[in-house]
Amino acid sequence: MSGQIGLFEQPAPARRPKSVGDVLPSRESPLLQAPVLPPEIRLGTSSWFFPGWRGLVYEGLYPQTALSKKGLAAYAQIPMLRTVSLDRTFYAPLTMVEYVRYATQVPEHFSFVVKAPALVCDAVMRDEEGRGKVPNPHFLDPAIAAREFVVPCIEGLGAKAGPLVFQISPLPRSLAEEAPLLIERLALFFAALPTALGRHRPLYALELRNSDLLTPRLMRTLREVGVRYCVGLHDRMPEVERQETALKALDGDEPGDLVVRWNLHRGFLYKAAQQRYDPFDKLVDEDPVTRRILARMAATAFKAGRKVWITANNKAEGSAPLTLLKLAEEIADALGTAGTDGTPGTIGTST
Repeated sequence: MSGQIGLFEQPAPARRPKSVGDVLPSRESPLLQAPVLPPEIRLGTSSWFFPGWRGLVYEGLYPQTALSKKGLAAYAQIPMLRTVSLDRTFYAPLTMVEYVRYATQVPEHFSFVVKAPALVCDAVMRDEEGRGKVPNPHFLDPAIAAREFVVPCIEGLGAKAGPLVFQISPLPRSLAEEAPLLIERLALFFAALPTALGRHRPLYALELRNSDLLTPRLMRTLREVGVRYCVGLHDRMPEVERQETALKALDGDEPGDLVVRWNLHRGFLYKAAQQRYDPFDKLVDEDPVTRRILARMAATAFKAGRKVWITANNKAEGSAPLTLLKLAEEIADALGTAGTDGTPGTIGTST
């Protein structure tokens, strides 16, 4: 019998002696049955520190504090998980040293999706309840964005830096109603960000929370400044079909790199989804239509020679790791790699 590992038989993470405080990956995870996708297609979750992922990602039941500090290294040993969304960066900028600490916990092929801080992405300064109080003087300030985010991120993560996502928080009505002016401001902002830092060229992406901004004008602007549109699946945004159409307007006949953040199940508010799905250990509200469309988009981008990053939140269907497992299977099918006997064909190796 050949020693080659089949596509649905990914190797279990190597066992090592457990020391006090260690976080180990699950050796019985169903994620190990995922098809091995091409290395250009990266799937991952939004953050990684969820105790409910026992048996899915982690071997044991660990407190959230332990997973926050030490869980990333175990997470990154699951072959299917090749990226993760660094969401804490939205709430406060990180230092280069903090980014280096993350980079040293993951293998060379791993790539982070990193959210830019609200410091430059939110038009208002908010209280603890999220209510906007006063205008944010640093909104879309490229100098602050470069100093507090782009430079430390790229210098700390290096080649492991994937898309740098500027998620513009829900805008006050006064700004949202002046869409053309805001789009012009976005153009000036992105044009002023660093295009290269040493041998690394940042990949910038824009994610929205105001559907009125999703216009042909915005897509033309992003194309002119070389910024990707991040498909953000959220109740505040249109369904995935409309966002796919927007991407086609951006790219024309030649697809670009694909960046997707599947944040929230359609029709749910954030807190309601959290209460319904916690502890995030099973799929509750599956969305096969969205999954199928995302798989097609990923396959199309890959076949055009582009890179793909798709991250899923627990609040998309109930459990982000299981959402990604089913998505990986859909992508394998969309790539046309399944044999006629129902067994998968060779589409790549785990890297």
